[in-house]
Amino acid sequence: MKVNRKIIEIDEDLCDGCGLCVPSCAEGALEIVDSRVKVIADKYCDGLGACLGECPVGALKVVDREAEEFDEVAVEAYLAEKEKNTPKAEPMISGGCPSSRIERFDKIEPVHTSNAPDISRAEETSALSHWPVQIRLIPPTAEFLKGADLLVLADCVPVAFPSLHRDLLKEKVVALGCPKFDDAEGYVNKFTEIFQVADIKSVTAVVMEVPCCAGLPIVVKKGMEISGKKVPIKEVVVSTRGKILNR
Repeated sequence: MKVNRKIIEIDEDLCDGCGLCVPSCAEGALEIVDSRVKVIADKYCDGLGACLGECPVGALKVVDREAEEFDEVAVEAYLAEKEKNTPKAEPMISGGCPSSRIERFDKIEPVHTSNAPDISRAEETSALSHWPVQIRLIPPTAEFLKGADLLVLADCVPVAFPSLHRDLLKEKVVALGCPKFDDAEGYVNKFTEIFQVADIKSVTAVVMEVPCCAGLPIVVKKGMEISGKKVPIKEVVVSTRGKILNR
């Protein structure tokens, strides 16, 4: 049944698909479809506007229009079905896909280049201490997370920032993902679990200067808030030319 009521409206010309608003909708009414956020069904939107403050470009607003009545029962059924269909990351004990097999690496000592004119310059070495690195593949119970300093990277950062291993990754555990194209709600759930079980010591969130990257620190903070933990978090912004703009 349709009635006149308040409901969220999204300006698709303004929306850049960053997805910051998606986790803030407890009813699951917002999803990214074709690189834009959309209200997937009027009956899932309560019209209260909890998502408004998350949009960095002002693409969301509450309007009065004819729409299906908000259906709390339908929302609960939809969320239950969504939860049931959300895959859980499991540790790989042996075999299986190498991309998700858990590994810890020994520290590599730098080796000096024998024929370099400047003998003080060492070869670049990897500071990566573990595998996997993708947020969606890291089990919250992974041994390498326990008591770790966590480096959360937008996945364009390693391409843009040439000295990542030397300046940011050393002595840290890394989690990599894209706040625009990946599942923001799934990330919130993953970070909630990580903060609940891993005793994380600190978080450094590194993003690109582009607007769609801004959602990553928000997702991390929301997961931390839900977990009930308080962990120091620092945000670093990298330019598209590989310069640190703030830290």
